[in-house]
Amino acid sequence: MPASDRSLELVTAAAAAASDKLATDVIALDVSDQLFITDAFLLASAPNERQVRAIAEAVEEKLLPLGSKPVRREGEREGRWILLDFVDVVVHVQHVEEREYYALERLWKDCPLLELGEPATSDQQA
Repeated sequence: MPASDRSLELVTAAAAAASDKLATDVIALDVSDQLFITDAFLLASAPNERQVRAIAEAVEEKLLPLGSKPVRREGEREGRWILLDFVDVVVHVQHVEEREYYALERLWKDCPLLELGEPATSDQQA
């Protein structure tokens, strides 16, 4: 069964928040056929710990008005890989080095990508 409409709404909003904070390589995977505990993973990268934290905070702030807050949060102290579990969606914000090393895209390569739309560029925002 594909990701629910609610999961798609949350993952799209989370991706927008991550992109607004200049996250790189933002992708979403539909893991609903592989896992029964969540529908989607959002993966986003940042070049330093400060930006990893800023992206995670922005995602939380964006999803709160949608009635969703994380039930679990991990990795905040180190700031190299922050996991936010919103039940329907799990957000992984990783330092670029962790993203390359753990290669979650490769681990979940059998899962389809979810369409996130085009992120706004500075030209579009002006």
